[in-house]
Amino acid sequence: MRRLRQLAERTPAGRERYADLLRALAITMVVLGHWGISVIGYDRVGRPTGHSALGDLPWAWPLTWVAQVMPVFFLVGGYANAASLNARRRRGGSTTGWLVDRSARLVRPTTALLVVLAAGAAVASLRGADPAQVRTVVWFATIPLWFLVAYLVVVPLTPPMYALHRRFGLAVPVALVGLVALGDLGRLLGPAGLATGNYLFGWLAVHQVGFAWYDTRTPAGPPGDATPGPPASPAAPPGNLAGGNARGLRRRRLPLSRRAGVALLAGGLAALVLLTVLGPYPVAMLNVPGARLDNAAPPSLALLAVAAAQLGLILLLRVPAGRWLRRPGPWQAVIAVNAVVLTVFLWHLTAAVLLVGLLDALGVLPTPPVGSAAWWGWRIPWLLALTVVLAALVAVFGPIEARTRRPPGPPTHDTGGSTGRGGHPGRSRTALAVAGYAGVVAGLLLNSLTRKAAPEPLGLPAPALAAYLAGAGVLRLLRSGWGTRG
Repeated sequence: MRRLRQLAERTPAGRERYADLLRALAITMVVLGHWGISVIGYDRVGRPTGHSALGDLPWAWPLTWVAQVMPVFFLVGGYANAASLNARRRRGGSTTGWLVDRSARLVRPTTALLVVLAAGAAVASLRGADPAQVRTVVWFATIPLWFLVAYLVVVPLTPPMYALHRRFGLAVPVALVGLVALGDLGRLLGPAGLATGNYLFGWLAVHQVGFAWYDTRTPAGPPGDATPGPPASPAAPPGNLAGGNARGLRRRRLPLSRRAGVALLAGGLAALVLLTVLGPYPVAMLNVPGARLDNAAPPSLALLAVAAAQLGLILLLRVPAGRWLRRPGPWQAVIAVNAVVLTVFLWHLTAAVLLVGLLDALGVLPTPPVGSAAWWGWRIPWLLALTVVLAALVAVFGPIEARTRRPPGPPTHDTGGSTGRGGHPGRSRTALAVAGYAGVVAGLLLNSLTRKAAPEPLGLPAPALAAYLAGAGVLRLLRSGWGTRG
């Protein structure tokens, strides 16, 4: 507690605490949502299995308009990535150095998860477990990595996309929404593969809006200035910050007024009703087993309408939330959650797998029919038990994430202009950083695309694990300063 108080007291006056709150709330809602809609049962050979309850509860589909909070995470990610990139540049660091250091917070906790799962799977396989069943268990535990793949693609694109934002402002996310619409048209009229680009365009659109939010915290500079100055005072009138240096879609700053919040909330909800009730899109914003179209995989226009409505609500709650976060207690709680937020996200389904396995081994695993009184009654003890298991996992693995936090200071191993063999160390480090990210993404993507029941003794496809560990190893070497000198 004393450590939390010290961190709270050292919080810079200009920090956007609301962004930290939104990140913590988004991940908490994802965790509770996954746990809450889970249905546990037994397959034909008596082994525990699970699936989503949404297919059996169509009345709950509109609730997913609130429960689908991945747009909030990408919005906050855009804000945080822009803030950290510009802070790095102001301290004299390079873009490559920023990219390498940014990988630590994402890759280290993920590596811990994959290594532990692979080791556990190897032990189970050596003890005679069915490789297909081993893969099924690991597949459930690694479902969260679907999201991480998308985010790990977006992060390296931050420098060029932020440069586009500084030049074209809000016209960039509008153009990306247009590309999402084209992708949707393709999958509605033809094969679903025509919308594959929406995985990138949809999340990039929300990420770009995060840039516009960040720019409201900086004083206006000359048109085309790509390096904002220090954060503006929180007491500055919103009207002085909302316009940017251009009008219309080329404005670089997100309008923060209540009028803008109401317009986004009402417009987003109206578009959502038109697209889902009258249009061809499903009402549910989360995966429904057997549905013809998934609004989140890849992101659809309907999901972006949800994002607009959520942004409107975020703007409407910004001022009261900011006042609340000035209180020591709430802000310390937000700091505590954010210190291990990725660990919570990565391990929450592993906690479910462990709890189901334990209850099944003890012969006390409840499997009431979905929607029954017993099923609803089991929700509270189920969530409480999962919270205990996840808390234990976070206590063990959370320090791995927490140690990646580095207080602001001079950039380390980031000279940006070191000399080396061939005279192009900057290019070499950049190429290696991109290759490292590519290996990590390729490994996670290959795991996600491998079918649930594939016979994998390690639980993960060997090529996927090798690609991921190779990419993570390259990034780790770069963070240690390898290659900064010839």
